[in-house]
Amino acid sequence: MNDSSANTDTQHPANDEPVCNLSVGGSRVTLLGTAHVSRASADKVRELLRGQDYDAVAVELCPSRYHAIVDPDALSRMDLFQVIREGKASMVAAQLALGAFQQRLAEQFGIEPGAEMRVAIECALDADIPVLLIDREIGVTLRRTYRGVAWWKRVSLIGGLLASIASREKISEEDIESLKGKDMLESVFTEFAASDTDIYRPLIDERDRYMAASLRKEIADDGYHRVLAVVGAGHLNGIQRYLQTDDTDPVTVIAELDTEPPRRRWTRLIPWLIVALVVTGFVLGFQRNPSLGWELVRDWVLINGGLSAFGALLAGAHPLTVLTAFLAAPLTSLNPMIGAGFVAVAVEMYLRRPSVGDFERLRKDTAHLRGWWRNRVTRSLLVFLLSSLGSAIGTWVAGVMIYHKL
Repeated sequence: MNDSSANTDTQHPANDEPVCNLSVGGSRVTLLGTAHVSRASADKVRELLRGQDYDAVAVELCPSRYHAIVDPDALSRMDLFQVIREGKASMVAAQLALGAFQQRLAEQFGIEPGAEMRVAIECALDADIPVLLIDREIGVTLRRTYRGVAWWKRVSLIGGLLASIASREKISEEDIESLKGKDMLESVFTEFAASDTDIYRPLIDERDRYMAASLRKEIADDGYHRVLAVVGAGHLNGIQRYLQTDDTDPVTVIAELDTEPPRRRWTRLIPWLIVALVVTGFVLGFQRNPSLGWELVRDWVLINGGLSAFGALLAGAHPLTVLTAFLAAPLTSLNPMIGAGFVAVAVEMYLRRPSVGDFERLRKDTAHLRGWWRNRVTRSLLVFLLSSLGSAIGTWVAGVMIYHKL
């Protein structure tokens, strides 16, 4: 067991932030539990950093979220088309949806999202002490969560994201403070995160262990004597437990939890198998009767192209983009190397190129459901995702119909 011991009591004053003091590897670590949209949390961070002598500040941030805080204009420099070309569109959309929940609460109470993290960074810079980024990259967390569950649970995850955007429920200051018992990701997926082990583990428990390992590694590498760790209060008990009980080499823990589950090899073959089956269906149809063959081709075009165009229409795409989706889907579905959504979004971005202003408003627009259609950046993402989804559904529906007619 590592050299870690907690104080006899963890402080949970009624109107204060939960604080836990531990000894880790001979160093003193103060864990401060916060709510990510709480004035009280931001004030407590400022109070601790100005009133005590710490030689490092650890924050529940990964590099990408840290850079989003210190360089808020980074979104305006995002190459949207490159994001889509590299297959990261769904991940970017998911991260924007997660931020939407926090942004909406922040707008309601007039405080910037992650204000306590901003205060921690600013105070650390003023005191000329290092900021330690101890959380796992959010993209890795989302991919480990998504790939680690069955497809019907993936539907639930997407539903949780959509519900977090669509909800117009007002939250009181008391409710905000109660969020100190949850992680922000858990708050978004609150309906099933706590009860579903497959979802809870990568969203919460793995990150507890990851942050504990990161703290142990930073202390071992640089010999910090007093560290303030600012984390969501939903992580407080988990991090404390792992600091006390996990004696695995922290480098090994971090490497293990940073590894993304590989895609099953057979899933990569499915698109090519579908293409082979559809083409075989066309061949059989024409061999039986040319009129039957052309009827199958017509069904393929109407169903596949129609559903892809419908997806683009739902996304609020330009009429020419909708037409492009209709024409492209039947062809691209026979070539897994390129999708209908990619062709459709290329046309949409040519006709309605996102402006600098769209990127600058991205964070605020995504906090409201209507903003996803008003902002050209998110509307382009929706065009890609929904036209791709329509084409995928159309491929299955048309394929089943083809073999039914055969």
